[in-house]
Amino acid sequence: MTSLTTGSRVTAVLGPTNTGKTHYAIERMLAHRTGVIGLPLRLLAREVYDRIVAARGPSACALVTGEERIVGARAQYWVCTVEAMPTDIGCDFLAVDEIQLCADPERGHVFTDRLLNARGLHETLFLGSDTMRGAIAALVQGVQFIRRERFSTLSYAGSKKISRMPARSAIVGFSVENVYAIAELLRRQKGGAAVVMGALSPRTRNAQVAMYQNGDVDYLVATDAIGMGLNLDIGHVGFSATSKFDGWRMRPLFPHELAQIAGRAGRHTSPGTFGVTGEAGPLPDEVVEAIENHRFSPIQRLNWRSGTLDFGSAERLIASLEAAPGNTWLQRGREADDLHALKALSEMPAVRDRLRHPRDLRLLWDVCRVPDFQGISPTEHAHLLQRIFGFLQDGYVPDDWLSAQIRRIDKTEGDIDTLSKRLAYIRTWTYVAQRTGWVKDESHWRDETRAVEDRLSDALHAALTQRFVDRRTSVLLRRLKQKEGLVAEVNDKGEVTVEGEFVGRLEGFRFQQDGSASPDEAKTLKQAAYEALRPEFHLRADRFYNAPDTELDFTEQGGLMWGASAVGKLVKGDDVLKPKVEAFVDEEAGFDVAEKVRRRLQHFIDRKTATLFEPLLNLQRDETLSGLARGFAFQLVEALGVLPREAVANEVKQLDQDMRGALRKHGVRFGQYTIFQPLLLKPAPTRLRLVLWSLFDGLAEFPESPPPGLVTVPNIDGVPKGYYTLSGYHPAGARAIRIDMLERLADILRTLDSRAGFEANPDMLSITGMTLEQFADLMAGLGYKGERGEREKTRTEAVTPAPEGEASANPITEEEAVLQTVTEPEVFYTFTWAPKPRAPRGDRPQRGRGAPAEGGERREGKPRSERGDRGERGDRGKPRGGKPQGSKPGGKGKREDERPRSFEARPVREKPIDPDNPFAAALMGLKDKL
Repeated sequence: MTSLTTGSRVTAVLGPTNTGKTHYAIERMLAHRTGVIGLPLRLLAREVYDRIVAARGPSACALVTGEERIVGARAQYWVCTVEAMPTDIGCDFLAVDEIQLCADPERGHVFTDRLLNARGLHETLFLGSDTMRGAIAALVQGVQFIRRERFSTLSYAGSKKISRMPARSAIVGFSVENVYAIAELLRRQKGGAAVVMGALSPRTRNAQVAMYQNGDVDYLVATDAIGMGLNLDIGHVGFSATSKFDGWRMRPLFPHELAQIAGRAGRHTSPGTFGVTGEAGPLPDEVVEAIENHRFSPIQRLNWRSGTLDFGSAERLIASLEAAPGNTWLQRGREADDLHALKALSEMPAVRDRLRHPRDLRLLWDVCRVPDFQGISPTEHAHLLQRIFGFLQDGYVPDDWLSAQIRRIDKTEGDIDTLSKRLAYIRTWTYVAQRTGWVKDESHWRDETRAVEDRLSDALHAALTQRFVDRRTSVLLRRLKQKEGLVAEVNDKGEVTVEGEFVGRLEGFRFQQDGSASPDEAKTLKQAAYEALRPEFHLRADRFYNAPDTELDFTEQGGLMWGASAVGKLVKGDDVLKPKVEAFVDEEAGFDVAEKVRRRLQHFIDRKTATLFEPLLNLQRDETLSGLARGFAFQLVEALGVLPREAVANEVKQLDQDMRGALRKHGVRFGQYTIFQPLLLKPAPTRLRLVLWSLFDGLAEFPESPPPGLVTVPNIDGVPKGYYTLSGYHPAGARAIRIDMLERLADILRTLDSRAGFEANPDMLSITGMTLEQFADLMAGLGYKGERGEREKTRTEAVTPAPEGEASANPITEEEAVLQTVTEPEVFYTFTWAPKPRAPRGDRPQRGRGAPAEGGERREGKPRSERGDRGERGDRGKPRGGKPQGSKPGGKGKREDERPRSFEARPVREKPIDPDNPFAAALMGLKDKL
């Protein structure tokens, strides 16, 4: 390329699409000894390169793009993307295609630079739309214009449904999601479609185009990439949308942009048509007329950026890039990605400290021009460029580091999106490998990155074909094209019909086929049903993913439900509180649907666990807990918030009041029988606790939680006690009582004299909701002996006098008495603590001074306000915690497994008696006699 070479003939070949401009440029280049042609897309550059190789051989040709560099041994003809056009060679011929991209907001400054500065030694061609005539005439001196007319007619065909789209049609979308959705619909209704997008590698794109050109499929779904010179046998172009996101905002396409794409229809002399489909509205009449007659508003401003750069400092370099143009035809465009990256890196201290010489700035600028192929955030991209810049200042990008980056990408398994992302990632390293002097062994890394790209391209082509092309369905539909193919529908009840015939039901994300069809018919109907269900699966997966948690639930056997449909189940995870999920999704629904359902189910159960077990999770995450308190919290978390006290009696003894206070802050209650968090005894946490425990324990059948609201439930023989504990109940006798109600009962029993005996009162029966006989059985289960007795109960009732004139059996007159005393028998129980038989003295564990009985703890040396943990009793004047105590308070040598002593009723302010004081012992003896 030579800048403004004198004597060079400059020609602008302008006209609409399908005028043979690119073909003319290739002919002109091959007429010279050397030449360079710049094209807007890597895909188009590859296509032109293949044509020149076919004419001159590979040794005489070179292909240079940002990610690809193939240079023949005696390269004479260079085919490049516009950004990659070499600036250090003199060539006889130079051409730039699609010169109207000078007005592009993002890339326009590159095309404008080539328009102003790039010249061949003998001939220069600028190819593009006639809208550039005025700008080129004003900016390029001595330019000559050639107007080329379209070879075929182009006419508007209006709106068509995709199902009515004629064969050899291209449907254009402006997002990956839209392209995939249309291709999926075409597969169901037309047997399949090829997919062409600018993000595809040339290898994948060529393989997809080959399917279309060979007739394997009759439809092509593409982005606006097909508008840039790709020559295909297209008869009709349908726009599924007329707006696109341009990197900044959604905007309508300009008429000349619509014409650029619509012009792909009607190649050479064959007429073509264009129209709209899907949700796109009809085109306005003035737009249709402009496209059909190729008349558009001229371009008034070209985007420009200074090519004279000042590498004196980072600030001066940025200032030179942001310099204002000196011509009214030129304007500064948007801030390009490379300039944005330069600003970000120059503000990093680690980079700024390395900028000691203009050559450092030149290197930094070269690094900033690495495109963000991966589409990551600007910050992440800047950090990647910083890493590369650091490597290059030290010499080269290290082989081991580059190898590790490529090795992570070199995997051919995965769905379309995964493979597309890997292809985008490998483009970054392909670009790095193409830069001269950036890696030690340039040839090796160019071959390596190219090989990885080829493998990923083949895998992506296979994935696209598998998802969007069903060859068997295509053949079937061609045979039945008079009937418009098999029509399948899914109603709101999940019933699937094909050609009006019932073939099965869709339950959640699994298809249950009707068994009444014959084997041959079932095969065909099943295929047609799944063809119809593919978009339904995606739509249903979207609805499911956006459904609120209130529509989802789990069963007591670990199933996961969406309304009345089973959509998955819980499976054991690494932690009892972190279960995994398995989605119930048919394989035919595809990996994307299955993964979306799985993610939604995982989100649901994670949120459900976090909500219902919030107190327990807060306890687990509390970093202020340490030592014994942290260990005890760990045990409580393992037990899912409900821990029998007898299982951790020794650990409880070792907790001082500060440790207990720290645990109580998380709602931990040190009950007489159970240590628990009351909020976790509610029905919802209890139900989930049983499921999580059963799942983690590997049970084949999960125990069901008791119905909510019951104070007691039957104590069934053979059911492990742990089941009741996890359900929030404590077995005692023929019934199991709810843990919190048992602790309330224990609070009452603690104030009574279990040695002398006490009777059940209405409060006890009210708490338990039992009859007296049932309560006696419960107390027996708790270790009390109940003696049944009867006594006369006297009550007074009113007597109604007999009416006058009637004899009365009662000789007492109304004036003499109105009330009468009635006597009737009454059953009562007297309960006393019944200790277990004492073990031989040598077998009994000894307790030191002040050691507590079973489940108790030492309290010596503690203020009264800190005493007591049974039932959270620490208030002054209330009895100390512990089970109902026996008749020997303070008795030494008491067995650890014996029932703790009980205090007799005494004044609230009475000071407890020290059992080791001999005077206190005498006082106790005197008290017994009294």
